Amino acid sequence: MTVEADKTTASTRATGQGGRVALDLAIRYGFLLLLAGLVLFFSVFAEGFAGPRSAVFIFQSVAITGILALGVTFTLVVGGFDLSIGSVATSSMMLAAYMMVVLEQGAGATILACLVMGALIGVVNGILIVRFKVPDLLATLGMMFLLVGLQRIPTEGRSISVGMTLPDGETAAGAFSPAFLTMGRHRFDLFLDDLVPAPVVFLIVIGVLVWCFLELTRHGRLMYAVGSNARAAALTGTNVNGYKVLAYAISGVLASVGGLLLAARLGRGDIASGTNLLLDAVAAALIGFAVLGAAKPNAFGTAMGALFVGILLQGLTMMNAPYYTQDFIKGAVLVVALVFTFALSARRARGGG
Repeated sequence: MTVEADKTTASTRATGQGGRVALDLAIRYGFLLLLAGLVLFFSVFAEGFAGPRSAVFIFQSVAITGILALGVTFTLVVGGFDLSIGSVATSSMMLAAYMMVVLEQGAGATILACLVMGALIGVVNGILIVRFKVPDLLATLGMMFLLVGLQRIPTEGRSISVGMTLPDGETAAGAFSPAFLTMGRHRFDLFLDDLVPAPVVFLIVIGVLVWCFLELTRHGRLMYAVGSNARAAALTGTNVNGYKVLAYAISGVLASVGGLLLAARLGRGDIASGTNLLLDAVAAALIGFAVLGAAKPNAFGTAMGALFVGILLQGLTMMNAPYYTQDFIKGAVLVVALVFTFALSARRARGGG
């Protein structure tokens, strides 16, 4: 009886260990398998999806969303959230267009002004949160509405384009600098027959820098500590408020970079072009929690989340899915991915029971 009981116990332990291994694999690689399955599905059912032209469009659309999502990632790392990134990006695009078309400024001054604007907005967000104790969602939501109104005032709600008629009746005499337009329109020859748009290169470079900062530097680790337990981090001498303000400042700068690239790609300041930037960037950053079972904000996961959103929207478009169903499907996939990840992670924490 003792021998049989020992065999039963060993078999139960082996089964339990096998279940835990399967659970760990599902948590770590489940999202990547879902991403691969999505690509396979659209390749079969959406004609032309697997072609190079579709890939270029996906990467180009993902680039700006991904850069904004990396900014959101910084605020998530410190336990916050930035709802103003979409309006910061649109304000940056409008400011860039206004400076070159109306004020006739050069590319250098325009880029500097937009980056400073993004940093200042981020600092104001951070100060509202850490000094005036305004909840992050309310502070950034208020900033979002403020910027939506502010960016429309100079042109009385009209988009900015070369040769436009200004509110005072004059014709804008400026134009977009060719060097500036290169940021959004140039294609690099990286062994892909000139198929790599410049914004994609910006995303890759920024993504690598963000990953290195968060994962390999002391400041990145302290940011994670602030987000995990701000009180404990403060007791160790960490400048909690300083790191929170820094996170929002970086978010603002990255949102401005996204707006600059959008202006350079469009060659105009389109007041309505940034409508979906916030939702797509937030979705990408949150989906990043599910990549490789991280269950935390991280740069690689955010980049994969942006790619996932781009593939999903491109595939739905090529399958002629009605535009009004795309946000529903995107939201449903986001909810399923997050529930799947956190539910399995909680189960693993309980011992796989």
